[in-house]
Amino acid sequence: MRLVDTHCHLDEEAFASDRDATLARAREAGVAAMLTIGIDRMTSEAAVALAAAHADVFAVVGIQPNYVSAMADGDLAAIEAIATGEHADRVVAIGETGLDRYWDYTPIETQVEPFEWHVDLAVRLGKPFVVHCREAEADILDVLTKAHATHGPLSGVMHSFCGDAAHAAAFVDLGLHVSFSGMLTFKRNAELREVAAAVPRERLLIETDCPYLAPEPYRGKRNEPAYVGKTCEVLAGQHGMTPDEMADLTTRNAAELFGLPGLDGTG
Repeated sequence: MRLVDTHCHLDEEAFASDRDATLARAREAGVAAMLTIGIDRMTSEAAVALAAAHADVFAVVGIQPNYVSAMADGDLAAIEAIATGEHADRVVAIGETGLDRYWDYTPIETQVEPFEWHVDLAVRLGKPFVVHCREAEADILDVLTKAHATHGPLSGVMHSFCGDAAHAAAFVDLGLHVSFSGMLTFKRNAELREVAAAVPRERLLIETDCPYLAPEPYRGKRNEPAYVGKTCEVLAGQHGMTPDEMADLTTRNAAELFGLPGLDGTG
């Protein structure tokens, strides 16, 4: 079984004491690639450093919407410089970007322009973008519908999706993939599992969003990439597939979307 954790935060302090051991456990669990995500300038730089140091770690760079209010002058330009700089080959996507109405760190009106900027940067660089969404599906759909009208089919992923089936279908129609995290395994999330069952197989991805959102039976503990297989198992059941089949499918989907070397086949 080969798996790809398409969204993790390996630079987090939670991994400071055992980062190498965490990576080793992931490899032992069949995780062939991990995408570590920047949420601001500093963590984007850290993501690239990790990707440069480990062949199976890849970086995603950007400024997450909750951190937009803390941006300094030049931060967006720095993100573009990181994405096109010395280790550009290790940067496989732009983000995480998006919109957030749940947390109160940055007014929603202030988040829109940076979101549009990230999408435009991704298009210019020919890379996908990674979308963070909390209670803002309609707002994000509006921004991406306009981007679709300008650029045509979009290349990106709705990360840790927890919206409804109608929004999932709308994002797929725009060209996006839909990624599911450990929330899919939570007993109370039967409705989310129904949403996952309706997403076309060729648009499915899996992730941990670690160190957050640990799946069952690890819920309440620190999450890590080794646990992404638990989400794969549940997603497989929703699509009438074996876990190995879903692992092959989501690995192939991730390899094609993010351009991950050596993972475009099955088995």
